[in-house]
Amino acid sequence: MREVAVKRLYKKKHKIVEQFMNEVQILGHLRHPNLVLFYGCTSQKSRDLLLVYEYIPNGTITDHLHGKQAIPGRLTWAIRLKIAIETASALVYLHASDVIHRDVKTNNILLDKNFSVKVADFGLSRVSPNSVTHISSAPQGTPGYVDPEYHQLYQLSDKSDVYSFGVVLIELISSMVAVDKRRPREEIYLANLARNRIQRCEIDQLIDPALVSDSNREIKVMITSAAELAYRCLQFDSDMRPTMKEVLDVLMEIQAGRRMDVVDDSVILLKDFSPSPISMST
Repeated sequence: MREVAVKRLYKKKHKIVEQFMNEVQILGHLRHPNLVLFYGCTSQKSRDLLLVYEYIPNGTITDHLHGKQAIPGRLTWAIRLKIAIETASALVYLHASDVIHRDVKTNNILLDKNFSVKVADFGLSRVSPNSVTHISSAPQGTPGYVDPEYHQLYQLSDKSDVYSFGVVLIELISSMVAVDKRRPREEIYLANLARNRIQRCEIDQLIDPALVSDSNREIKVMITSAAELAYRCLQFDSDMRPTMKEVLDVLMEIQAGRRMDVVDDSVILLKDFSPSPISMST
């Protein structure tokens, strides 16, 4: 017997129906090991709008970083890097298929019992013809993850997903939440906090202490390289951000130990990147 997860949309408002149809149309032709598998749906004319997916039993990244499943020491750096790589792989596939996810966040990244990634929730996703550089669209998404350039200029592109992924990567590095009103006003958003720490070469204040020890320099250098990559993803100017393919390539190099040439594990070379203006996503 197959276990499934059912997503039920209760209110048949125009926007809800639009998201339902959008998710069905996009998921119907996508197949990737790190995307949640879509089985089917009810008719648009049915009393209830139901989407049926494979059941992923181990919760989300959010659950394991900030929720009831957050057990100290469980998510080692090796597991977190694997999660980042598999999420990036899914996004590379989406972008190659001309799909922009538009709501990349830790709560939309499911984990199976082996901590393998299944990216989910395509209700806000958009198809972007490869002949255009961006789509003009009213900003949607989750506060703390929304691309500030998209928020200000109403221009959605695949680089908007890159920005959101940068926030996810910083969450994996720091175990901090994307939005925390208890932090100083200028650092309520994790993206701003991360840029500030990295620009001031205070990476030690960003890394979850549970991930490193004074004796394990190799892991610290790997995390430092990942933080540098996240910084590139979090640039305000989308042209300054890498593509998801470039992000994936760097993460694979970090995993393979081929980016161990950092001058010092507490200093990141960011000469090519100017400070991003503080962004307050909504």
